[in-house]
Amino acid sequence: MSETDAAGTPSDLAAVRRSEELFAPVRADLELCYQTYGDAADPTILLVMGLGGHMTWWPDGLCRRLAAAGYHVVRYDNRDVGRSSRVRERMSKTTVVQAFLGRPVRTPYTMSDLAEDGVLLLDHLGVDAAHVAGVSMGGMIVQTMALEHPDRVRSMTSVMSTTGNRRVGWQHPRLLPTLIAPRRPDLAAYIENTLRMARLIGSPKYAESPEAIRARAEETHSRGVSGAGILRQMGAILTQPDRTKALGALTIPVAVLHGRQDRMVHVSGGRATAAAVPGAQLTVVDGMGHDLPTALLDTYAATILGAARRAEAP
Repeated sequence: MSETDAAGTPSDLAAVRRSEELFAPVRADLELCYQTYGDAADPTILLVMGLGGHMTWWPDGLCRRLAAAGYHVVRYDNRDVGRSSRVRERMSKTTVVQAFLGRPVRTPYTMSDLAEDGVLLLDHLGVDAAHVAGVSMGGMIVQTMALEHPDRVRSMTSVMSTTGNRRVGWQHPRLLPTLIAPRRPDLAAYIENTLRMARLIGSPKYAESPEAIRARAEETHSRGVSGAGILRQMGAILTQPDRTKALGALTIPVAVLHGRQDRMVHVSGGRATAAAVPGAQLTVVDGMGHDLPTALLDTYAATILGAARRAEAP
């Protein structure tokens, strides 16, 4: 699919209106940072990012493609990320390891709480129902939104995510030590760690340049990073329920996109998600890992728009 097919001409993309970063006080103790693209009168697409990911990890070019195709696009920082509120309760690395081993632990919040955050943001924006798309943990969040708040979700796109069933979508065991390793808070250390993770989980066929990865790391660090927040989000991921059976009741259009070379969430997670939902459309991309490389923006746009347009068809 070409850029023209997805969203008109390059000049159309440049003309898309993008808001400044805004703040939604969705609860007395929670403020979410968000940004919008396009016309608020158009149908809304809500973009939900994954573990430790800032809303700016949704590429600007992808957001513009979706908006130029006639949608109001909203991206936001999950709690504990970027400029959204931090949760005060502590989650220790020992507890994370216990959860990784499948032992019962208490976490500061759950996947249901993260899904409710997205719904509260829609409330703040006055949006009755939206098309939702999520990456990795964001895919888990939008699946939970569709199940627990079905009247708020028009279509769902789950990207490089899984059902919560521990027998699928597993993480390569070598990644956990890197994820929970101590990190220095300075910019140089953050850039170094970002480059290391890109080598571990990035798309081998569509690798971004070190310069692009470094630029994103600098922007992310400037917006605020929280190692403690990542641990709390990991707690929600590791204690999520198996949604396989419940997903079978979904009647909305569902698209699933996954990379064949994903080491963070094995491709079996995407396949299981698509298999669980009647009529779901599955796209497996050879050479794609666990990232959103520029070379695949048209593929992401086509997948999200395809699900949205199926929902809006007579």
